[in-house]
Amino acid sequence: MAFAEYEVLIQRDAISVYHFLADGLNLPLWCKDVRSIELLSGAPGAKGSVYQQTIAGPGGRPVACDFRITQVRPGAEIQFQVIAGPAQPRGGYYLSSEGKSTRVRFALEYQPKGLMGLVNGSAHQSLKTEVAQLELLKVLLEKQAPEE
Repeated sequence: MAFAEYEVLIQRDAISVYHFLADGLNLPLWCKDVRSIELLSGAPGAKGSVYQQTIAGPGGRPVACDFRITQVRPGAEIQFQVIAGPAQPRGGYYLSSEGKSTRVRFALEYQPKGLMGLVNGSAHQSLKTEVAQLELLKVLLEKQAPEE
C-alpha cells in the first residue's frame, strides 16, 4: 500500500477553507494536473456527489480520474474515493481551527492490484507530489480577500 500526507496552516477560517475544498470544481485552481472537471451527480460537496475529472497522465495524455465524495463533516472533514481510472486511491482533507487559521491535512492511500503492485515506489512518489500541492492551496486562499 502507498500512503502520503501533507499539512499546511492557512490564514483563513475553517468554514471558508472547507467550502472551497468541498466544491470539486475548484480543483483546477490549485491542482496542476487537473485538465477538466464537472459535477455529474449530487450537490457540490455533498456526500455521494460524483465528479467527472480528467487529469494529465504520463506524457501529458488525458486520464480519467472520476471521484465520489464518501464522507463529510462541515468545517472538519471531506473524504473521497476515486472511482475511474487506472489508479483508484482514496483520501481526505482534515481541517482543524487554530485561532483564526486552519490546519489542513491532505492524506491519500492507494492499494495497488495485480501488476500495479510492482510499481509501488512510483505510486508512493505520485501520492507525495499530489498531497504537497496543498502549498498551492495555501497561497491561493491567503491571496483572496477574507470573507466578512
